[in-house]
Amino acid sequence: MEKYKILPKLARLSILEEFEGKKLINKEEWLSKYPWLGEKRATFVTLKLKDKPRGSNLRGCIGSILPYRPMIDDVIENAKAAAFSDPRFPPLRPEEFDKVKIEVSVLTIPQKVDYEDIEDLRRKIRPGVDGIILQLGNHQATFLPTVWNELPLFDLFFAHLCVKAGLPGDCLKFHPTIYKYQAIEVEEE
Repeated sequence: MEKYKILPKLARLSILEEFEGKKLINKEEWLSKYPWLGEKRATFVTLKLKDKPRGSNLRGCIGSILPYRPMIDDVIENAKAAAFSDPRFPPLRPEEFDKVKIEVSVLTIPQKVDYEDIEDLRRKIRPGVDGIILQLGNHQATFLPTVWNELPLFDLFFAHLCVKAGLPGDCLKFHPTIYKYQAIEVEEE
């Protein structure tokens, strides 16, 4: 949606605040201009290196699965976390700041998928549309809908998601709990 095009700018300013050590975002001004930023919504902020090939360009991705704070706060905090606290990467360095492209995903509320077996699950999941949360025991992981671009096959997508959750690649045979959600993806221009 058109209104969300400002979110990557908000995310970039959030990261810049950390590098410059001063406030650059006046939340009251933003909320006055864009009152919908006060709505509770879950977001993910993804950083990708512009000069790397697709698939190996991820530089950080942190987000919220469920809405629990105003969108403005969710984007600000997730942007800073994606840049400086993603455990898969060292903190973003100032010289990388201009080399990252920022994407913000605004999520719908996850819906539990009731399924009989893997084939039934296959029929109920829409590749390229549905983001997935997988839970089994105390293991959990999610892939945003955009991950289908890099893992377009159902079996490959779920094998990687199982591994991300710290489970064997064939964890679907253990009938994990599955939730699906959709996301509005907004890339930096």
